Amino acid sequence: MRNLPAFTLAGYDKGRGKLTQALWFAVMNTVFMAWFTPARLRVALLRAFGADIGTGVLIRHRVRVLWPWKLTVGDHTWIGEGAWLLNLEPITIGANVCVSQEALLCTGSHDHRAADFRYRNAPIAVEDGAWVAARATVLAGVTVGRHAVAAAGSVVHKDLPELTLQTMDGRRRPVDEPK
Repeated sequence: MRNLPAFTLAGYDKGRGKLTQALWFAVMNTVFMAWFTPARLRVALLRAFGADIGTGVLIRHRVRVLWPWKLTVGDHTWIGEGAWLLNLEPITIGANVCVSQEALLCTGSHDHRAADFRYRNAPIAVEDGAWVAARATVLAGVTVGRHAVAAAGSVVHKDLPELTLQTMDGRRRPVDEPK
């Protein structure tokens, strides 16, 4: 039986103080996510708040990043419209990765067996050349391997090996080596 009033933030470190958190939320919700903000300014804002962002990165509008200081993105990576990087723990995205429209990378979860519903968070890694397609979800603790593909609408709840495609129904098969 759940005892939700017993829930606490025990073991969860946001990584910055309340003032920085509040400032990021203000910037994210007024400038960062706006359609009129140039992609290069989005990259600059993430860097200003502590993200490690490579060169040639394209971040489209309506992208949400919970905590920039827990984000690393490699060179020439694209993050599509409406993607949500819910990074209670670190998210590391490699080079030449595509995170498509409305994809969700979610490092947070709860222990469904614990009465207090405590956090069960873990980092996410998306390795070089991978593709997290439109509306795909990558859950806490998962590594998406090099050149792997999480198909549109799929839910990746365990590591996806390199050069593997996971379909929406959870099946996995090899993908061809990129040319």
